[in-house]
Amino acid sequence: IGVGLVGFGLFFILFGILLYFDSVLLAFGNILFLSGLVFIIGFRRTFTFFFQRPKLKGTSFFFGGVLIVLMRWPLLGMLLEAYGFVTLFR
Repeated sequence: IGVGLVGFGLFFILFGILLYFDSVLLAFGNILFLSGLVFIIGFRRTFTFFFQRPKLKGTSFFFGGVLIVLMRWPLLGMLLEAYGFVTLFR
């Protein structure tokens, strides 16, 4: 279930980008991706991964980007998410 949710989340994110940053598809993709991640590695491990002290800057940018996409500012939100993603996984 988790791998399917992550796959559909990535599909909707890519499809939303292809359709000139459609905010509904991007928001749906973000929600599916995050819920799939929780299904794959568990709630506790997901929470501890995102909220470690050295990763708080990346986490805040990533979730801030998700929030801004949900508020229908897709371009700014995806830029913030991308920066947060790079900061989380470097």
